[in-house]
This record gives sequence, C-alpha cells and structure tokens, in this order.
Amino acid sequence: MEEKLSKLKEELQKKLEEATKEADILNIKSEYVGKKSEISSLLSSLKDMSIEDKKKYGTMINNTKKEFEELVTRRLETLENSGEITFDDTLDYEVENGSLHPVTIIGKEITDILKRMGFTVVTGPEMESEYYNFEALNVPKDHPARDMQDTYFLDNGMVLRTQTSDNQIHAMENFGAPLRICAPGRVFRNEDLDANHENTFFQIEGMVIDKGVTIENLLYVMQNLLKEVFHEEVKVRLRPGFFPFTEPSYEMDMSCLICGGKGCPTCKNSGWIEMVGSGMVHPSVLRAGGIDPEEYTGFAFGFGLTRLAMMKYKINDIRVLNSGNIRYLKEFDLK
Repeated sequence: MEEKLSKLKEELQKKLEEATKEADILNIKSEYVGKKSEISSLLSSLKDMSIEDKKKYGTMINNTKKEFEELVTRRLETLENSGEITFDDTLDYEVENGSLHPVTIIGKEITDILKRMGFTVVTGPEMESEYYNFEALNVPKDHPARDMQDTYFLDNGMVLRTQTSDNQIHAMENFGAPLRICAPGRVFRNEDLDANHENTFFQIEGMVIDKGVTIENLLYVMQNLLKEVFHEEVKVRLRPGFFPFTEPSYEMDMSCLICGGKGCPTCKNSGWIEMVGSGMVHPSVLRAGGIDPEEYTGFAFGFGLTRLAMMKYKINDIRVLNSGNIRYLKEFDLK
C-alpha cells in the first residue's frame, strides 16, 4: 500500500510540474483526488478490510489524499504568482445597459409627485397582524368584508398583508395629526391568475388627515396625480364603492389605455380599468389610530402600482411583470 501511494504521489508531482494552465491543474486534481480517482477507490475499499487493516491503512490513505490536495493548491499559487495565469481582455463583447423594473419606475414617479404635494413616504411590514390588516381598519373578525380579500394566513398567527392600508394605523400611531403620508409596498392575495390579477402585486396607499379635509381635496389630488403620471388628460369616472375603512367610499376608473376604451382582456372588455379606491377615513379608523374624529377628518386612497405600470407601458398581461423574463421587459420603453 505504501509503495502504491508513493508511486501515485510521484505521478501527481510530475504532471503538476508539466501543467502550465489552471484548467490543466484542475483536471489533474480531479484525476488524483476526485470521486473517480484511485485514492477514492482505496478509501471505498476500506469497508471490506479487517479492523486491523482499516486502522493501519485508513489514516495513511486520508493523509495522502490531504497531501495531494496541498500539492495542487501550492502549484496553483505558484502559477498565479508567476503571472502565468492571465486574463484575455481583447475579446470583443458588448455590455448591455439595464433598466429599472416598470413597477419600480412608476412607484418612484408616484412618490416623487406626492412628495411635491407635501406627502411623507412611509413603509410597513409585509407580514402583518390581523389587527393592523383588518380589525383596526374597521373589519372585525367574521365580517363579510374579509371575503373580499383572499388572505394568506401564516402558521405563526400572522398574515401576508392584503393591502397597504395597514400603514394608515401605523402612521397615525407614530405621528398623530395632522398627517399626510403615502406608503408604497408589496401585497399578497390568493387570487386566480389571469391577465389582470396576480397573487403578488404592488400598491400605494395615501392618507391626509387635518381639520376641514373634504372629498374635494381627494379629487384634486387624484386628478393631478394621474395627469402627471400619464403626461396627458386621462378619462376617468367616479362611482360609489364600499370599503370598510372609508365612509363615504368611491372607486375611480380610468379608460383602458391598452385598447383605447374599446374593450380587451385586460379590462375584461369593459373599456375601463378600476384604478383607485378612495373615500373619507371612517371615524372608527381614526379612533383606532388615536385621533379624535370630532376634531379631524381625512381622506385615503389606494391603487395598484402594478396596474398603473400596465397602463403606462401598454403591458397587456400582469403576469409579465412578475415573470422575471428580461426578454419581455426589453420590449418596453422604460425611459
């Protein structure tokens, strides 16, 4: 056995001395130390040896294997220090410029617009308690409104937030009134996937609380926001809606920019895309945030950044934005 291991070592040393490329050295390492090497075969044969031979040869073989690995490492270091390993920088190749994701771009545009209007950007946790996601927003346990949001419940008793509205309560608790905040973020719902629905998407929440705030203030903010985002007058319609955390509640739709209002799968052939949920903050929500509804009023709004990106960049399927397929994203002008 000793003679055999000594012979293998001599062979290894000779081949390493002759090798002048890193790739050749690594191939030699695989030949003498790899899974199919003779050393590995010898280690495998130990199981069939007697206890005495295992004790005698086991340590010998393992020590030899370590010595082989050290010889390879030293040869690589010698080659590297000698400058024999070089990098060919003459190859002709192109480096493409990347771009931000459409949702990231639209999110920054929205927050920049709102910051110019005096809003502060805040963030909140994606793993949320039922209290902040539902109860503090006037949606108690067993309330039918919970059926509107198919929720992911976690084993630790928390939920993946279904809306960025949880930031309303966090902000009121942290800052009090008056208040003017916006909160972009990712939300999760157990949706059936189609061209206009995903189980993971991005929203932005906005809220203003002060003395004398009315619905006219909300309409002003919404109209100017959409106008600045699309750089053109956008056809919108306002209709009554229901949200437990606002009263009265409104939904704002915009004409589908994918089909020009004619009807397509993205807008479910209606010509309209539901864009903004909004209304006056419910007194119960103000109280949950520690604010007196007799002294202050406020409005809140929320809309999907993902859906807004679809309209701006004429993306007709929401699933493209979460696919990670760069070939799709290259088709859109993201400047």
